[in-house]
Amino acid sequence: MKRITAGTFLIILTILGNLGWSQIEQPYPPLNLVSIPTAGTLPRGSFTLESLLITDGGMVPRLSVGFTDNFSFGVSFGIQNLIGGNKPSINKTTPEVQIKYRIFDESEKMPALVYGLDTQGRGNYTDTLITPRDTLTLNRYDQKAWGMYMVMSKNWNFLGNLGLHAGISKSLSENDDGDKDFNVFFGIDKELNRSFSLLIEIDAALNDNLTDGDYALNDITFGKGKGYLNAGIRWAISPNLMLEINFNDINQNTEAEYTNREIKVMYSESF
Repeated sequence: MKRITAGTFLIILTILGNLGWSQIEQPYPPLNLVSIPTAGTLPRGSFTLESLLITDGGMVPRLSVGFTDNFSFGVSFGIQNLIGGNKPSINKTTPEVQIKYRIFDESEKMPALVYGLDTQGRGNYTDTLITPRDTLTLNRYDQKAWGMYMVMSKNWNFLGNLGLHAGISKSLSENDDGDKDFNVFFGIDKELNRSFSLLIEIDAALNDNLTDGDYALNDITFGKGKGYLNAGIRWAISPNLMLEINFNDINQNTEAEYTNREIKVMYSESF
């Protein structure tokens, strides 16, 4: 299945990279890649409405607003089983927040630097976990939110834009599992043409080593300690609309049988 998935992904890249039609400029630099944040912020007086369609018929809507060229604010929440025959549920009673402030703009020699806060995790939200030993309070997503983070981004013109991104993060609220480690992440975005971009990222997931003494919780539910390798293709359909197809956990850090596929729709406008 891995070979089929990789082959299909390469075929899609080849087709999109050679498309000569629909050459629409992407409206703004990537605010995030598949999941990791970048040093990109929304232009002043603009907003973007994003809908991420996830596994099991779930959806994560997000609204972000650019108050200045260096400061943006967003809110989001997760809905499980929105599509399908099971009862829909909201991950938490309060919305998650995303705050970005760019400290330094990118220059010819130096990368841009952003401090941020993002409380929106990925996957299902687990309040408690029943184990053979006892019932544990977790209050965390399958993949923890970034929490407080710092990220640097640098771009070059190499047959179209090439962006490199690296950052460090610390979860603020999802620490009931006992793992309070810092996390690191890396990513690349590469323009295939003006309309299409390739996204590749690594989330090291250093704060996901779930252990309770000699009892390894990650053997039951969460990651295997390999981190997450994700990739995606972003398409600017029109000046205000972008579509993204993502392939998550390519290295199979979880027990999922196949690579997880998601679709993201992003609409932006000025006000």
